[in-house]
Amino acid sequence: MSNAAAIDVLDYYRALEQTSERMLQAAEADDWERVAELEGACAVLIERLREVGERAPLSPAQRAEKHRIMLAILRHDARIRELAEPWLDAWEATPPGSRSTLLH
Repeated sequence: MSNAAAIDVLDYYRALEQTSERMLQAAEADDWERVAELEGACAVLIERLREVGERAPLSPAQRAEKHRIMLAILRHDARIRELAEPWLDAWEATPPGSRSTLLH
């Protein structure tokens, strides 16, 4: 596959990084509906990446860029989980019939 295809794959990784950063910003703003929306966008990007990523060999520099992006995404995800923990703890502590009050 051509170098252009590898760059296209990196574009998907970059888009995923940007979307995960927006998810983090939404989580920091306590906008969990937006986090969920962006999570859906990430799922679409990941599926597309799976389709094109298998056919695109990356140069060492491109692999380094992919590595940097993946680390950023993992940092975003860890922070989002950290922010979500109190909400998840409250969810688990609430009886199932009362959980709808947590959603509003």
